[in-house]
Amino acid sequence: MFFPVFKGVKSIFPGEPMEYLVLARRWRPQTFEDVIGQEQAVKTLRNAIQYQRIAHAFIFSGPRGVGKTSVARILAKALNCETGPTQTPCNQCTNCREITAGIAMDVREIDGASNAGIDEIRELQEKLKFLPLSSHYKIYIIDEVHMLSKAAFNALLKTIEEPPPHVVFIFATTETHKIPATILSRCQRYDFRRISIRAIAENLKKIAQAEGIQITERGLTSIAAAGDGSMRDAQSIFDQAIAFVGSDIQDQDIEELLGLMDRRFLYELSEAVFARDAGRCLKIIEEGYYAGLDMKYFYQTLLGHFRNLLLTKIVGQDREFLDVTDEDLARLKTQAGPVSRETLQGLLDLLMAEEENVRRSQNPRLNLEAILARMCYLEPLVSVEEVLSRMEDLERQLSPGGPPLSASALSGDSSPSDAHPLTAPTAAAGKGGYAAPGTNSAIPDGGPHEICEGQDPGLLWEAFKDFVKKKSHPLWSKIEPGKMIGYEKGRLRIGFQQGYIFLDDINDKSQKNRIAEMTRDFFHEDVRVTIEALAADPENDAPDRINGGRNGRLQEIKRQALNQPLLQKVLDMFDGAEIRDVIPRGNPG
Repeated sequence: MFFPVFKGVKSIFPGEPMEYLVLARRWRPQTFEDVIGQEQAVKTLRNAIQYQRIAHAFIFSGPRGVGKTSVARILAKALNCETGPTQTPCNQCTNCREITAGIAMDVREIDGASNAGIDEIRELQEKLKFLPLSSHYKIYIIDEVHMLSKAAFNALLKTIEEPPPHVVFIFATTETHKIPATILSRCQRYDFRRISIRAIAENLKKIAQAEGIQITERGLTSIAAAGDGSMRDAQSIFDQAIAFVGSDIQDQDIEELLGLMDRRFLYELSEAVFARDAGRCLKIIEEGYYAGLDMKYFYQTLLGHFRNLLLTKIVGQDREFLDVTDEDLARLKTQAGPVSRETLQGLLDLLMAEEENVRRSQNPRLNLEAILARMCYLEPLVSVEEVLSRMEDLERQLSPGGPPLSASALSGDSSPSDAHPLTAPTAAAGKGGYAAPGTNSAIPDGGPHEICEGQDPGLLWEAFKDFVKKKSHPLWSKIEPGKMIGYEKGRLRIGFQQGYIFLDDINDKSQKNRIAEMTRDFFHEDVRVTIEALAADPENDAPDRINGGRNGRLQEIKRQALNQPLLQKVLDMFDGAEIRDVIPRGNPG
């Protein structure tokens, strides 16, 4: 509830005429309940009064027009009300009415900018000695206190540290960092915040209803946004709009008054960007240019528009982060719906990266056209979830019909009926030989191995790959398609089909050294690794035919998958990405 005496045209003192008061003064909050957007500061002050913990000096800091001086006056009324100190000043007693009118003898408001010298502070110190005339406290409200000179601050130090018991200082400032730390440490500090667009619009709506003004929700939101978090600025703009148009205010009137651009330009422009229609973007810019739009202001508005699109994609219906009308929110959701979050983030990043260039440019239209062209030709980005979904679709396309592979088949293991038992090395066989055929001891997992006479090289190679897989999955994924050509005199020859995608990577010295370390751990002897490229030769596919061609078909499917253009785009899209493995869903054989 706002103080009613300012809603009419009568003076607060009967018989005296009263000039017109602007909305910012007429609707100035008169009680703590009227203050909007500063709940934390108001609650603390009310509790301090209730529990009689009233400090001798306060600092109210924050942006312009958010209620610092208004709260200072309310606090003065709460302390000096004839029924107080009280949380709810009556606004009816002489003290309250005089403070409201700014004529109270015991409450002085001082402009720090025009009283910044040490002489003014010394004069103030002399007056502190006198008791209040008709109130509980002598209260000094110094606005823009950061404008005081260094000498004036130094003169205040002792006074603020040990003021007379009947004196209370209230300092208001927009630039706390300019106040000496010695002053700050002697005061209770209250930080006032910017007021949200929604809260300002709600307040303007109440004023419009009380004043009989017709205005749309979009118009109120536009005025609130122009206030930039300042209630006073927004009320002043609203007052100006009433003077400009009258009691029936249309959206186009607000746009003309504030020099705002038609939001139609924003939605058409973002739609053209999403459609990758650079020509349409340039036509919209030309239309806006000849309509008189300021290109730098247009760029800032466009930046905010894409920010709203991204937030709509992230938070959905949550209005906490979006100060827009319900109509705009619905339109934002519709436009952002088919576009990925990654694409919106990329477009916003591009706009933010060029902001400084546009701000400094002598020809911002040219900059804006170039930026929009880049936005149109920016490749759409997809989410990781969508990439995985597409890869799953790709796997289904590559996999032939039939029942899915079992877990053992997908991991490369044979079924029990097809399995060839791996024979264990024997001491009698000696190093470099094979164990005698017919031995059924399995090769222990992960332990040192020797190549023994009679042992199947293909099966030993599979065992070695399993060993590598447990130690280093990335290395295993690269050597898995290979074949062991031979092993002789401490030299292991591994072959890969000509054109294998990772052949050059495996041939790298560091990779071969890594493979040699694995072979040394596996075979329990020093091994030199040689990587060879194999031509397509049916005889080299003999180990695959042991399992009915299963492994050969698996390798062919993986090779086809790795050569897919979509997969190459994924690798290019994610810097540093690598393909660990390709696991078919269906039975390849």
